[in-house]
Amino acid sequence: MSRHQVPRRYAYSVAPATEYAYRGVVIVASVLVVDDDTTVAEVVVGYLQRAGHAVVAVADGPAALGAVRDGPPDLIVLDLMLPRIDGLEVCRRVRADHPDLPVIMLTALGEEEDRIAGLEVGADDYVTKPFSPRELALRVDSVLRRTRTNDQARTILRAGGVTVDTAARRVTRDGEPVPLTVRELDLLTFLLAHPGRAFTRAELMAEVWGWTFGDQSTVTVHVRRLREKIEDDPTNPTLIKTVWGVGYLLEAGV
Repeated sequence: MSRHQVPRRYAYSVAPATEYAYRGVVIVASVLVVDDDTTVAEVVVGYLQRAGHAVVAVADGPAALGAVRDGPPDLIVLDLMLPRIDGLEVCRRVRADHPDLPVIMLTALGEEEDRIAGLEVGADDYVTKPFSPRELALRVDSVLRRTRTNDQARTILRAGGVTVDTAARRVTRDGEPVPLTVRELDLLTFLLAHPGRAFTRAELMAEVWGWTFGDQSTVTVHVRRLREKIEDDPTNPTLIKTVWGVGYLLEAGV
């Protein structure tokens, strides 16, 4: 079973990936929710499903560890107070076998020592109950973005009808394949992963291609070529915008 196939026998709710725009970008992932509070679990599952993720929920520590053994998800939302095996121990065991598997700790305890304990056993983030489901969904997307370069993770980025499958290195526009060069694809992926943020040409050269020197017009050329392939009107782009005096950004919310 692949990393992205969470075993269905543990699930009370599973949804296929659907379109969801967070600042214009979609990240589709498999998420395991571990919480013995049925009401909280249902809210979290429902919100993450609407955010486009495939979600499985279990109610105790052994079930969580079994789900991870059978097929690790892309991310775990893990309650601290669980029956049989608590969240800290679950996180500790998961980290031993899967050090790169993102974990967001979820708990009703708000004391600093509890937050520190969760982070010390390897949690990537920490959300305290009561919480906003939207905040949790944003935290999930934030953690996924930070770990998107992991070769084992499959990230789907979408904006303005353009979809990038980072694992397959495949780009489509309104469902139709878009042929891109390696550098064009890397540039598009980087911009999609950082919507609404303006980058200078020098920053793009360094961040995308690892170049600390060279002709910055290279970036200009790649942006122009990308626009020709993904914009309805390359002379009046709506996706990759020019920020005069700075550089370029991917327009959020398109």
